[in-house]
Amino acid sequence: MKQSVLTRYRALAYITGVLLILLTAGVIAKYVLDVSGASGFTSAVGIAHGWLYVVYLVLAFDLGTKAKWPMGRLAWVLLAGTIPTAVFFVERKVSRDVAPLIETPEPVSA
Repeated sequence: MKQSVLTRYRALAYITGVLLILLTAGVIAKYVLDVSGASGFTSAVGIAHGWLYVVYLVLAFDLGTKAKWPMGRLAWVLLAGTIPTAVFFVERKVSRDVAPLIETPEPVSA
């Protein structure tokens, strides 16, 4: 497996996780604290998280199939983007587990 597969997954995991935390904070501000302007923020962040979560699903599925994960583990990694902060913990575990599967490029000799 190439390093770029893991790098793409990690980048989208962090982006999805941050957007989900912002979305959660926006929903709390909108419905619990009744902050004016939170509605627009929540809508914008919700749309961004939704579209980027779809990209996260594709990249996580690609990583899982290349790493030959069982369906249960793949499902947990895919769902991690819907639970605030879970994606950060899952990403760390995935990175540690997938690191030995990364192909190291052979040095170019002159």
